[in-house]
Amino acid sequence: MNFCSHCGNSVHVAIPEGDNRPRHICDRCGTIHYQNPRIIAGCLPVYEDKVLLCRRAIEPRLGFWTLPAGFMENGESTEEAALRETYEEAVAEVEIQSLYTVTSILHVNQVQMFYLAYMPKPEFDISSESLEVALFAEDEIPWDELAFQTIRNALHFYFDDRKRGKFPLRHVSLDAGDIQKFRDHLKAASSAE
Repeated sequence: MNFCSHCGNSVHVAIPEGDNRPRHICDRCGTIHYQNPRIIAGCLPVYEDKVLLCRRAIEPRLGFWTLPAGFMENGESTEEAALRETYEEAVAEVEIQSLYTVTSILHVNQVQMFYLAYMPKPEFDISSESLEVALFAEDEIPWDELAFQTIRNALHFYFDDRKRGKFPLRHVSLDAGDIQKFRDHLKAASSAE
């Protein structure tokens, strides 16, 4: 950040009085600009014994499979964001059952929240954000073509929890090392083909 969004003057980085982290502070009006994690909300849609995945039509990870999710907008709840993103990416209407996974992705300042959701009908379609949308049984999941570690984690949790019949809220933290291991795994899998 170079300029204050409040008055347009230049900013400097310092730790404000009573704070413990460096912040951008306006040189003229004194506005403190806080930068906070971005929230990503989505659903893990389930129809009978299958889950709904979307093949990404946008970067990052163009062409890889994901659960429908995206950035939360101002003025909406996390549930509303998850439902909106599911419709935008998969043209699917779902009923949220419960918050299922909360993942802090430390190195990119994101928090991802996935809701377990029931699909009353197997109705879905592609959108401008999805090249393909499909239902997958556990043994059909394209594990080596999943876009993100968070998606892989949520699906593993779901299939393990389904065997027990209990779906507890899962909290996970990922750092850059975890993501690099995931990328190395994908690279090794594609080299083996």
